[in-house]
Amino acid sequence: MAITSFASGFITALLLLAFLLAVFMRLRRTRENQTAVRGYLDLIADLSSVQREQVQEIRRSFLPRVAEIRESLRAERAELARLLFDEPPDRSKIHSVARQILLHQSDLENEVIEHILEEQELLTSSQKREFYKIIVEQFSSGGLGVHDVKSRS
Repeated sequence: MAITSFASGFITALLLLAFLLAVFMRLRRTRENQTAVRGYLDLIADLSSVQREQVQEIRRSFLPRVAEIRESLRAERAELARLLFDEPPDRSKIHSVARQILLHQSDLENEVIEHILEEQELLTSSQKREFYKIIVEQFSSGGLGVHDVKSRS
């Protein structure tokens, strides 16, 4: 009886360990894939090394601008949340902050559009067709900008 309990426990422990190892490996692979993709052009496999260098150069100026806008949006949204629950609520201040959020959202959208146009200039005709498919897929699923790239099927 003791040997069957031991064997049963041992097998259960091995199965649990195998399951945890599988989960760990999947999470690790997912994290590696996420860090590899920094933008839409990373999804185009046949970029030349020259094109990849040009993309990196474009990103050096684009990413800090977008990060600054996103940080402003986070701060303004936090302010809006605070204002919404002030007693009594200051509606004019709430609407003022909401307008500022809309302006920053528009700025972000414009930066992304300019960035896509700038990247598109680097591509060959076949790469542009692939880029178009990526953009349509990402935009239709709610993506915006380089860091919102969702996994492709």
